[in-house]
Amino acid sequence: MIKDKEAFQRLNFLYQAAHCVLAQNPNNQELARFYCHTQNNISRRLVLRQDPSVKRTICKSCFSLLIPGVSSTVRQRKRRHQRWTVVQCLNCGLSKRFLSNPDYKLWSEQPEALLENQTPAGAGTKGQTSNAAQESHKASQMGKATVLSSSPAAALPLRKSQQAPNQ
Repeated sequence: MIKDKEAFQRLNFLYQAAHCVLAQNPNNQELARFYCHTQNNISRRLVLRQDPSVKRTICKSCFSLLIPGVSSTVRQRKRRHQRWTVVQCLNCGLSKRFLSNPDYKLWSEQPEALLENQTPAGAGTKGQTSNAAQESHKASQMGKATVLSSSPAAALPLRKSQQAPNQ
């Protein structure tokens, strides 16, 4: 479940509205800049991370939507034995450089970045016991009896009145 679903929908709407405005009339860049500036203000105020593909298409200086041939120029450069994509804003002149490595993946695109692919701390490594076995071992060392079950509520420690007397 997404925390701020309505906020992300609003950001998406503003981004698409800026694209539509420039598609209808390429001379109407002020309205597209207003939409992108509003989008940036909302994401900063609510502390929301935008997708890198969205951030790369908005100028950090003047908040123009960077569309090649309309509001920006895109060039390929070779520097220090590496290829770079240089995007220059036609409104303010700001240049952005991106490494053109076909094997490179952003962190957000890597499978380790997804929550469902991450393993819990201390679980799933070879040579270690399971979490339930570790918890029961810790509880027995502390003198508390635990009930092991599949439900998390049943794994709570017993009250002192429910524990067996110590010998």
